[in-house]
Amino acid sequence: MAARRTVLITGGAGFIGVNVASRLVRAGYRVVVLDDFSRLGSVRNAAWLAGAHPGSVEVLRGSLDDRRTLDAAVAGTTAVVHLAAQVAVTRSIDEPLADFDVNARGTLAVLEAARRLAPDAAFVYSSTNKVYGRLEGWCQPVPETAPIDPVTPYACSKACADQYVRDYHRTFGLPTVVLRQSCIYGPHQNGSEDQGWVAHFARAVLDGFPLTVYGDGGQVRDLLEVDDLAELYLLAIERIDRAAGRVFNIGGGPDHACDLLTAIARIERVTGRVAEVRFGPPRRGDQRFFVSDLGLVGRMLGWEPTRDLDAGLARLVAWCRGGPSPLAGEEAEGRRGLGRSGGGFAPGGPDARLEAPSWGPCHERRPVTT
Repeated sequence: MAARRTVLITGGAGFIGVNVASRLVRAGYRVVVLDDFSRLGSVRNAAWLAGAHPGSVEVLRGSLDDRRTLDAAVAGTTAVVHLAAQVAVTRSIDEPLADFDVNARGTLAVLEAARRLAPDAAFVYSSTNKVYGRLEGWCQPVPETAPIDPVTPYACSKACADQYVRDYHRTFGLPTVVLRQSCIYGPHQNGSEDQGWVAHFARAVLDGFPLTVYGDGGQVRDLLEVDDLAELYLLAIERIDRAAGRVFNIGGGPDHACDLLTAIARIERVTGRVAEVRFGPPRRGDQRFFVSDLGLVGRMLGWEPTRDLDAGLARLVAWCRGGPSPLAGEEAEGRRGLGRSGGGFAPGGPDARLEAPSWGPCHERRPVTT
């Protein structure tokens, strides 16, 4: 194992982490996972990963502020994939200092470890579309040249880290690349109302729990299946000579874009079940429209999404059917907050909300309520 190329994945027991790790192992890499196992499902994800790839994955428990563990993980690596983060906008509003410590200070710690111990290693950072802010009035796919204007502490901490990763290439010459990711979904996603909404919606529909849409459901997102994203991480590492110093907007692009109500209808169609949809007030910083312009990443790295949206949702639903659901426990503990929503129930069968276009320039959608 020591002679093989090694990739460190911080937050590697998370949803994206285990999928990227699996793809890298299949490409011939040895993977070291560093995770503090604070996220729901991370222990189960790590167990799956180790079982699926025996002898090719090393799992370390530790946080980004543990310098000794971080240094040991970084030293000698071929690449660093930095995924560890505080991922919930709502938590960042409740605990902005903790959010900053993980997302901004933690990223700087990983960059410094790489600068000292693996300065030639490709450094791939998982950023977010939230750095662009609300994008008021935006109607077209968003390019990397759009100005960043973060709203909410989460978006600010991620934007801060995003800029540090870019600058460590310009100032210190580290081969870094930033992926500003839109809506990623797929197997091993233990979504919640606060983060990972596609998996959360799928679980709610399967388990018969009501789900809350904040706003009118007309918010447009471009959905990207995680296998497509994992392929991009591999390309970014292996083509770092082209990617270094770049920022790429990453999502499903226009061909995989739809509004939230249409996404729910697609999940209904895949599951054969009807969702109980409630509506709440819009959340702070929510973007009315975000679809990634994939022109730059296509030209520079030759990447584009390949998985059909309905096929991807079917794969996610199949994974959800095969594992334990966290929703019953969350409901019992009162953490989902579904009673806050107000609004109404959106009736109809699996195709009831598919008549309207899945997305269009600044289109308006209004929920059906009773």
